[in-house]
Amino acid sequence: MATHTTKQYSVLTMNTIAFAFNFAVWTMFSIIGLKIKQELGLTDTEFGVLVATPILTGSITRLPLGMLTDRFGGRIVYFIQMIVVAIATYTLAFAHSYWQYLVAGLFVGLAGGSFAIGIAYTSAWFEKEKQGTAMGIFGAGNAGAAITNLVAPMIVVAAGWQMVPKVYSVAMALMAVVFWFFTYDDPGLEERKNSGQHKTIAEQLAPLKELRVWRFGLYYYFVFGGFVALALWLPKYYIGEFGLDIKTASLITMIFTLPSGVIRAAGGYASDKLGARTVNWWVFWISAGCLFFLSYPETSFVIKGIKGEVNFNIGLGVEIFTLFVFIVGIAQGFGKASVYKLLHDYYPNNMGSVGGMVGVLGGLGGFTLPIFFGILSDYTDVRSSCFMLLFILVAICMLWMNYSIIKAKKESEIL
Repeated sequence: MATHTTKQYSVLTMNTIAFAFNFAVWTMFSIIGLKIKQELGLTDTEFGVLVATPILTGSITRLPLGMLTDRFGGRIVYFIQMIVVAIATYTLAFAHSYWQYLVAGLFVGLAGGSFAIGIAYTSAWFEKEKQGTAMGIFGAGNAGAAITNLVAPMIVVAAGWQMVPKVYSVAMALMAVVFWFFTYDDPGLEERKNSGQHKTIAEQLAPLKELRVWRFGLYYYFVFGGFVALALWLPKYYIGEFGLDIKTASLITMIFTLPSGVIRAAGGYASDKLGARTVNWWVFWISAGCLFFLSYPETSFVIKGIKGEVNFNIGLGVEIFTLFVFIVGIAQGFGKASVYKLLHDYYPNNMGSVGGMVGVLGGLGGFTLPIFFGILSDYTDVRSSCFMLLFILVAICMLWMNYSIIKAKKESEIL
């Protein structure tokens, strides 16, 4: 008979691995989408819609999946979700036209909803002082984007892009089976079954009336949505800006995706020890600094000097560019953990609904931002405009956070 501690860490391990598999599927279009773009002759805007479509489904399903997890437990909901994703992913290999890719992408996007299941399921197993670390470890599963950056290009080169969804679907089905045999129903579910008492939908949704939930959602829109958007967009950016081939561009993108995913565990630990708000501040400041330099487009200008014209060129080489992107990824990794630690501090008994809603907003960032990137690229003809948008977004987060802190201090003084 397994001990409670053994069950805790078995569930955490399986949750994290399952999330990594789901995240790899969720970001699959960042690689196969490049081949589809070539085959169909898509514009940047159309490409942005293509890669963002799975992100839409993964976003809007997070709230209902989180609520289902609160009601029925993470084990059964996670298992069913992975089986459905495996089937949907396999069908993608047989699409041929743009609209078919979009429809298939909507169903594949259910992979992104796994976050709401896993975060609620993980939270249900750990005590308050370990919540940040446990959820951070689980969240490290978004390093699954790096799995796609590494594995998908090799499959594309060896067997064509259609083989990618076939391989991924089989892997997901096997993961679902392994997950079922190494996980357990959480203690809270057993208590609810025995008592026969369950929260109503109204009770689950009640915290969503608070403005604070939406502020946390904006933070997550940047740290998670921005991460997903860049994971999808960077391979194309490297190819267009620096002339790299698809395999090299994908491997270099791993310098962003892999550390950002893995470091999330450290972000959870730091949030437990230093406080989630402190971690958030550092995340925003560091991101803003790096995005300022990433936003500056390559520029050439001429100065009329004393002895003639002097030519200057300002721009980031691939090495410096990658360094700044790497730092942004690390900051976002910490931020993804600190935001959910904040959620648990305020809403420990509503992680399914509140965590699901914040996950929706973060996922919508992953959906909308690539589309905005494509629109800005098409209409400004400036490739770095995507980083300009992210800089504006993090600035808004900082202003709102500062305002909320000042307001809270004034209210406490009045009381």
